[in-house]
Amino acid sequence: MKVETVKYMLMVQDMDRALSFYTGVIGLKVGYQSEFWSELSFGDAVVALHGGGTGETEETGLIFQVDDIDAAVGEVAQGGGKIISGPSDPPGEPIRLARVLDPEGNAFSLDQRK
Repeated sequence: MKVETVKYMLMVQDMDRALSFYTGVIGLKVGYQSEFWSELSFGDAVVALHGGGTGETEETGLIFQVDDIDAAVGEVAQGGGKIISGPSDPPGEPIRLARVLDPEGNAFSLDQRK
């Protein structure tokens, strides 16, 4: 087997709203876009958006490392997302951490190296 790329898929209810959030707030670039499947990238990383989501909160395990977590949390809220927790300093970890929701209900983390 030869792996060509790794994609991280998120379910979305409203593709246009999700694309707007992940390009405008997170800064990902659109590689492919359709009503039911879109691919966004940052370098070699690909986040795929799949239509058919329910809008219910879904844990994803996705993390975006940022340079200024306080500013990033503000941008998520301003861009239609919600703040679940943080930013905080998890004991024994070299990061500041925040948990957020995108407008589609996908929960992910933002972290900043200390």
